[in-house]
Amino acid sequence: MPETWQDVAKRKQDERTLNIPKEWLLSSKPSPNLNAVIDVPRRCGILHENELAITEKYDATDLVRKLANRELSSEEVVTAFCKRAAIAHQLTNCLTEIFFPLALSRARALDKHIQQYGTPVGPLHGLPISLKDTFAVPGFDTSVGITSLTFSPASQPSTLVITLLNAGAVLYCKTNIPQTLMAMDSVNRVFGRTLNPLNKSLTPGGSSGGEGALVAMKGSVLGVGTDIGGSIRVPAMCNGLYGIKPSVGRVPYGGQENAALSGSGRTGLQASAGPIATTLRDCGLFFKSVVDSEPWRIDADVVTGSWTSSDPSSQGFSNSEPLRIGIMHTDGVTTPLPPISRLLNQITETLRSSSKVESVDLDLISLTKPLQSLTNNLLYTDGGQHKFDLLSRTGEPAIPWVSQRMKPSPPKTLEQTRELHARREKAAADFLSVWSGAHLGLAPESSPSRDTPNDGTPAAAGVTAATWINQGLPSSSTSTPTTKPLDAIICPVAPHPVPPIERWNATGYTAMWVLLDYPAGVIPIRFFRAADTKLEIPAEQQAIGSWDRENRKLWEGMDRSVYVGSPLSVQVVVPRLQEAKLVRVMGVLEEALASLREGERGGGGERSKL
Repeated sequence: MPETWQDVAKRKQDERTLNIPKEWLLSSKPSPNLNAVIDVPRRCGILHENELAITEKYDATDLVRKLANRELSSEEVVTAFCKRAAIAHQLTNCLTEIFFPLALSRARALDKHIQQYGTPVGPLHGLPISLKDTFAVPGFDTSVGITSLTFSPASQPSTLVITLLNAGAVLYCKTNIPQTLMAMDSVNRVFGRTLNPLNKSLTPGGSSGGEGALVAMKGSVLGVGTDIGGSIRVPAMCNGLYGIKPSVGRVPYGGQENAALSGSGRTGLQASAGPIATTLRDCGLFFKSVVDSEPWRIDADVVTGSWTSSDPSSQGFSNSEPLRIGIMHTDGVTTPLPPISRLLNQITETLRSSSKVESVDLDLISLTKPLQSLTNNLLYTDGGQHKFDLLSRTGEPAIPWVSQRMKPSPPKTLEQTRELHARREKAAADFLSVWSGAHLGLAPESSPSRDTPNDGTPAAAGVTAATWINQGLPSSSTSTPTTKPLDAIICPVAPHPVPPIERWNATGYTAMWVLLDYPAGVIPIRFFRAADTKLEIPAEQQAIGSWDRENRKLWEGMDRSVYVGSPLSVQVVVPRLQEAKLVRVMGVLEEALASLREGERGGGGERSKL
């Protein structure tokens, strides 16, 4: 009798359980009534004092320095995180593939190297790094939670895996995802559901939800996820972490399993890989280490240039002048619920007193409102048929999220795809006016602009054949730009707080930046407070559509106490391929908004402080 999909899933789960050493198993599971498990690793007795210090006291930036100086050995650091990852998994079901013995063997080899030669292998020497299940690691499955892809170990590594190993990293586990990767909860029929360690009744996010839960539990000091609609940023928000989605081509992406036919991503939206971490500087460490490893030598799609060459100092970023930050309060499709609106207002008010930031309110609805339907269409240019074909091979049913939101359909025609990309090109061109400041429509501060005649009459639209030769040349009178360009945009990650399991509503606030290929990062600001539950939607505020009506259900008629203690975060966005600028802007904003985080603390020690 042939194996059923249930048989395959059980066999895979049994294999995973056997890969956890018996001495690392919890003697008893916490009570089902314990909603937050974030502190269990510290209390369970499995971790020694030095292992608690390694996993809680230091971030990745601290650890690589101590490893390079031989203050810590890679073996003891990797052991600590393997043990804590095993504990985190038993509490949240966050792991898929476990290869602790191989990780420890590599750690010992790295220790031997630095003892013999006195120098680290690379910038990530001896640092344990976890990976989303989509990355191929030779000898292990890349099943992405689909039974037909199990027990088929990879033979070739993903290009980012090669890059990380060349930089000296130690890879030790892979993390859970949703079936088909196209859901905002990390649940599948092979490995089951990942839980949010801060509150098990809330979602950990998707599709890099396993990474988010593992990093939040301090079972990883630096994780790598992927993002095509919010899959790094959503788990970062749900777990109170930092996460950055770069532009396509900044980080190697080759050799991934996406539950799609090879090359199909080229016809629609392309995903990118990026870090999830407990500190912003660790995100910078990841990017600098990867980019300066010259990954374009092994991945033809990666842009060339060192991290230093993409530094904001060469992109109009000056430490002597205040940043100009635009605050986008709504996308025009789903209006943020009261606690999210309040958070944005608090940020606006706080930035007004900062000497390092100048903030302006942005009304971008005319630009952002059309992006949601365009994004959804470009996400499914292949019709999703291959994903359902993979499920049908074993008779595996789709999870509810997928069955309710995705139906296999014929691939879009060449003409349909061309038309979608034409709309995308126009949207990207239109958005340039936002970065230049022209969208704000501010009047010139001094002399006339270059496109305004000296007699005060409006300039003619476009450039005529008679005048194009002088285009861009200064006029006889000294002129200045009419507006100061924006350095970044702040907006919600979602129009709602971290929702209960299976209740994530809208991806528009994250997916639009994939459409435009802008780097976007998440900064945790503070925790949801009991006082926030008392906020109400203004009586005169009407729902603006079906998405907005669904969004309001997460507030009206809800037991809002479920949100108390969950993280509140915002998203920061910069122009395409300016990741170095994004990291520095986020650093300035983090400092400027520090007062909003005073007195905030979650579980897991100093590094969990928001």
